[in-house]
Amino acid sequence: MGVTKEEVEIALKSSLNPSHLVVIDTSGGCGASFEVTIVSEHFEGKRLLERHRLVNTALAEQMKQIHALSIKKALTPAQWNPSPTASQQ
Repeated sequence: MGVTKEEVEIALKSSLNPSHLVVIDTSGGCGASFEVTIVSEHFEGKRLLERHRLVNTALAEQMKQIHALSIKKALTPAQWNPSPTASQQ
């Protein structure tokens, strides 16, 4: 059997301590393909490629069995919930 959604969630939570995390098994249940949206303070000051590397590093063990990983969003908390004053500037 492949990786479970819960295993992906546990690995990301323990490594990146996200304030928001959505993991979707897009493989139809076989655990070979996942879609991830993650919000973490660990992404502060990091470019998109660096953020994706952090996610891939957190899932290093699971990636041995995952065929496809789609990181839909890898955002900082400020990017996820922008302050109203920031959008007015």
